[in-house]
Amino acid sequence: MNSRIVFIVSFLFIVVSAFLLQSRVNSSTQLKITEDSRVREIVDATGFKGTVLIYDANKQSFIAGHAELAEQSWLPASTFKIFSALVALETGVIASTESTIKWDGVVRGRTETNTDLDLQSAFRISAVPHFQHLVRQIGEERMQQYIAAVEYGNGDISGGVDTFWLTGKLRISPRQQIEFLQRLYNSDLPFSSATMSAVREMMVSETNSKYTIRAKTGWATVGDDNTGWWVGWVEQGAGVYFFASLLSATSPDSTFGPARLSIARDALGLLSVGEP
Repeated sequence: MNSRIVFIVSFLFIVVSAFLLQSRVNSSTQLKITEDSRVREIVDATGFKGTVLIYDANKQSFIAGHAELAEQSWLPASTFKIFSALVALETGVIASTESTIKWDGVVRGRTETNTDLDLQSAFRISAVPHFQHLVRQIGEERMQQYIAAVEYGNGDISGGVDTFWLTGKLRISPRQQIEFLQRLYNSDLPFSSATMSAVREMMVSETNSKYTIRAKTGWATVGDDNTGWWVGWVEQGAGVYFFASLLSATSPDSTFGPARLSIARDALGLLSVGEP
């Protein structure tokens, strides 16, 4: 009976995935990315290698600084928390964004993670151990099914069930990040409407009378190599602007972390997006 259930679930994932692929006729996948010299200068001013990619959903157009890097893939790091939160909620590993994830009792350098946290708090402070716990509970088999159904990044979750997005083989490009976020925004993923709505609300990082930003940072370190992300979208008036900033460096200085966010903000500012 168990093997039959697994087969049925796997079959349903394949059917849903195929349906979604057919429904994405107007996807941004085939759109050309236009290099913008102003955005390129913003990235270069950091002293780090990287790119900022912006997609204007209304105009259906991309601009980037260092567009040649927009198709290259890196570890998703903690931007993967968007995906793992979706799966954890959908599978019932955690009941809601207010449900508690127990601290494992291991004292770590980030003292704010040395406590029980609800899912929303764990997401907002990017508590890696708490999300590792959730992914272990999801399990490799179920996670692989959802990765395949969504076609997330390169689909490779080898390298440890609780580290594949941090130091393992999973890779995603800035363009793929934006395509995934578009589908989340449009409720075009193989998750329930309630699950996607909960994660969208959890992603709110800034809101005021003029705009709302839903986003997630990420930072992966493997040896001396560092990969930094900030991905998300801005809802401003009738417009929606998706963004993915990516920086990479060997043994970076203290400006690396803030630069992930500032380059995206400055690039969006060129379009008068996200301005108070």
